[in-house]
Amino acid sequence: MTRIVVTEFMSLDGCIDEPRWTFQFDRGPDGDKFKWDELFGCDALLLGRVTYQGFAQAWPHIGSDEFGQRMNTIGKYVVSGTLAEADATWGDTTIIRGDVPAEVAKLKAQPGGDLLVEGSCQLVRDLARHGLVDEYRLMVFPIILGGKMRMFPDALSGPATLTLTSSKVLDSGILLLTYEPADEAATAAES
Repeated sequence: MTRIVVTEFMSLDGCIDEPRWTFQFDRGPDGDKFKWDELFGCDALLLGRVTYQGFAQAWPHIGSDEFGQRMNTIGKYVVSGTLAEADATWGDTTIIRGDVPAEVAKLKAQPGGDLLVEGSCQLVRDLARHGLVDEYRLMVFPIILGGKMRMFPDALSGPATLTLTSSKVLDSGILLLTYEPADEAATAAES
């Protein structure tokens, strides 16, 4: 079974808006390894349209190293009701339309590695609302942005308790946090 892993750059006040503000921080080797491990540990990317289009515009021009080559060649699923097939040209891209939770559940039921969700705020909200996220990997930066896009601006249908499975503080003050839904973390601990 495939797992859905959400990864986000986040400010201390929970903003996940366009990540250029993160460039002022030195992630160091541990932060770079965190991003490397999640990209090379997944089988494909699962993205919302806005993130997909931003990545498709940027990565082909900045992706000459091994990380960039992986971003450009890994399979991609993009959730969109408006993206034309002719505009889904960034490598191996499949557009998901219609009943997104049902389609993503089908992907999860297939054998394989992680599907990595980067950015894609609306998609993350929908996946969380339907209980489809298996892990959250957060890189929390020591900055308060205020008034920007937050991952969960409104309550979900009810509280979603998470279990911290990993944490690390980088020299720059960046926190690397990994959470799983509490029921999944308990199941993993029992096996």
